[in-house]
Amino acid sequence: MAKASKRYALVIDSRKCLNCKACVVACRAENNVPLEFSRNWLNVELRGEYPRLLAISEPEQCHHCADPACVRVCPTGASFQRADGIVAINATECVGCRYCMIACPYNARFFRQDIGVVEKCDLCRKRVDRGEVPACVETCPSKVRVFGDINNPQIYYLL
Repeated sequence: MAKASKRYALVIDSRKCLNCKACVVACRAENNVPLEFSRNWLNVELRGEYPRLLAISEPEQCHHCADPACVRVCPTGASFQRADGIVAINATECVGCRYCMIACPYNARFFRQDIGVVEKCDLCRKRVDRGEVPACVETCPSKVRVFGDINNPQIYYLL
């Protein structure tokens, strides 16, 4: 029987989120993302009424879909899915048409006017290629994120 190839995934347990935004800061620093944009973000929802008010933080980012619509609509092939499941963008091939932004059901892409290309979370693919975890996983103080190869449940990263 052939060995299954790697299929990376990031699982988020939003119940652990402290809304500290360490993941957002780490991502921006790792990927040189300007302050007006985010490859990952926190949705905050207020529930209840004073004095019984609760703030729920839900971390979000690209879901690295199994069959990504953003990849299907890209006219140049700049948006692509690697064999390991990571959905990424080749900036040198991106023409800035933004079709992928429209196709993304999670609103996880943004247009960088300064460089004329679309960007998104790529699970810190350079770090992953070096055997490291994404910056957001490494920096989270409350261990919200679990990253690993879903084809090998014995190997996962929980820092």
